[in-house]
Amino acid sequence: MASILAPDDSIALQLEFPDNRLMIDLVGPHGAHLAQVEQLVGVQIVHRGNALTIHGEAAAEAERVLNALYARLEAGKQVDMGAIDGLIRLRFDEASDGAQQGDQEEMFPGPALEIRTRKKTMEPRTEAQKAYTQALLEHELTFGIGPAGTGKTYIAVAVAVSKFITGEVDRIILTRPAVEAGEKLGFLPGTQDEKVDPYMQPLYDALNDFLPGKQLQKLREEKRVEIAPLAFMRGRTLSNAFVILDEAQNATTMQMKMFLTRLGQGSRMAITGDRSQVDLPRGVQSGLRDAEEILRGVEGISFNYFTATDVVRHPLVAKIITAYEKDDVRREAARLERR
Repeated sequence: MASILAPDDSIALQLEFPDNRLMIDLVGPHGAHLAQVEQLVGVQIVHRGNALTIHGEAAAEAERVLNALYARLEAGKQVDMGAIDGLIRLRFDEASDGAQQGDQEEMFPGPALEIRTRKKTMEPRTEAQKAYTQALLEHELTFGIGPAGTGKTYIAVAVAVSKFITGEVDRIILTRPAVEAGEKLGFLPGTQDEKVDPYMQPLYDALNDFLPGKQLQKLREEKRVEIAPLAFMRGRTLSNAFVILDEAQNATTMQMKMFLTRLGQGSRMAITGDRSQVDLPRGVQSGLRDAEEILRGVEGISFNYFTATDVVRHPLVAKIITAYEKDDVRREAARLERR
């Protein structure tokens, strides 16, 4: 792909790409991919035929992003909104320190960390996600702690499915405390599964992203994929399984100890939670907080933390989380002043 400096504009670059088919995928439906690069990098991109003209002070940065996306397409990989966001947020930020302008290999070094499943390939989109994914692959017990929308549970399920497919584990067990988020739902009619399904829906959603529907249904019937409330874990020894505890901030101290001691031979555990969303009754200590204090420094256990900058949902989610965090700080400062 050729790159030339536009003669009439000192801050404009022109790129030309040879493959028409790949160019269509690079531009995206109705120019959506280019629009995303424009927004995230802070440039203006004009598309004509196989040429892109980039205007703006960050034109060189946008050039490297577009070249990397095109190289991804040449390698047979998909380019979508998530891939663009991840490339800019992870690879560009990761390599920007010390990388020289125009050095494509240094700016986007090496193959990306990928988790392959039956339906899709998952790639971390931030540095924190990358470290968390690596920890899940390497450690037998991993904690992922941070705000909503940072991919804690999603990534853990992807790694679990990947290890199940390769035969490293025989079962996937997903659990979470059946705690209502501030609403009293009352008595729920139906069978046991029908009663707990509303609490487990986020876990179903993640599994459906990585396993075909019919296969998932069969695996559940065979008990090779289990989704159950945390209370159902008591008395079990979970061997040769990948076990995920979601919404761990709503586990009590006793429940957390009970769960952690279920770990059996050949198993791995992932515990995910958000300390800012505890739904336990007032005065009841979160087992996640206790686990952080008690287990920190224990060899073989990995603690991984996320912030609002790691949110990969709608951009407004990160702003909402940041606003609430600032308000918490303000309220705490006001409380201390009143003392």
